[in-house]
Amino acid sequence: MGTQDFNVLFVIWRECIEALLVIGILNAWLGKRPVAERRSGRLWLWSGVVVGLVGAVALAFLLLTVGDALGDDSQEYFQTAIVLLAAALIVQMVFWMRRHGRTLKSELHASLSEVADRSNWFGVFALATLAVLREGSEAAVFLYGTMAGVSASNFGAAIAAVLGIVAALATYWLLQIGGKILSWRTFFRVTEVMLLFLAASLLLSGIDHLISLGLLPSLSGRLWDTSPLLPDSGMAGGVISGLTGYRARPVMIELLAFAAYWTLVIWLLNRPRAAQPA
Repeated sequence: MGTQDFNVLFVIWRECIEALLVIGILNAWLGKRPVAERRSGRLWLWSGVVVGLVGAVALAFLLLTVGDALGDDSQEYFQTAIVLLAAALIVQMVFWMRRHGRTLKSELHASLSEVADRSNWFGVFALATLAVLREGSEAAVFLYGTMAGVSASNFGAAIAAVLGIVAALATYWLLQIGGKILSWRTFFRVTEVMLLFLAASLLLSGIDHLISLGLLPSLSGRLWDTSPLLPDSGMAGGVISGLTGYRARPVMIELLAFAAYWTLVIWLLNRPRAAQPA
């Protein structure tokens, strides 16, 4: 499995687990309702899952259609924009989960209690649809962005995506039954570090595209050359490059972008949380 395929597997795995977390909370809550309410609520729940999946697939189809319809130059601009958008979405996903992870269950239960009080199960449908559509849309943008302009096999990416879904189901099951072995907190902390490095890699790929399009100056020649030790086109270096943004022969704009990215991320990670209103 190549680096691109591994990235596909990893992001699909993580996105699916986030969607499964929300769906699992909704389903568990419905399991405690009376039988009649449970049946009705779960019908709305799984209908929402299906609609969310259809919406995500529609977005993926739209991206492919628009990309194929553009001319060569316009397609380069479009693909570059999607690569940078994918990087931004990954960072947003990490910080959204950091902000809402601890209170997600209680927030969902509060919304569901209002739904039950009104006997209106459309709220369950909406929550399920939005959860699946959000994660699926992020995955679609990432897949298009990471595969744009590369020679990797679409078949290999499809297999990686399927493996990511299977791995997500298995991981979710382990997290549900084996909290002492692997907690949700540990899982999200480890994977968020990997995601932030992956976003850095996508950012540098976008910077490389912008340089090749003449939209950004390189600001220097090659600052150094570590390719004799670890070429970023080799097997090991290619994996590290794809996962972290490593460049064996970087130019100044790449170095500045990488430094600015991690400065911003570290500041956001260590920024004091706003005090909750009394």
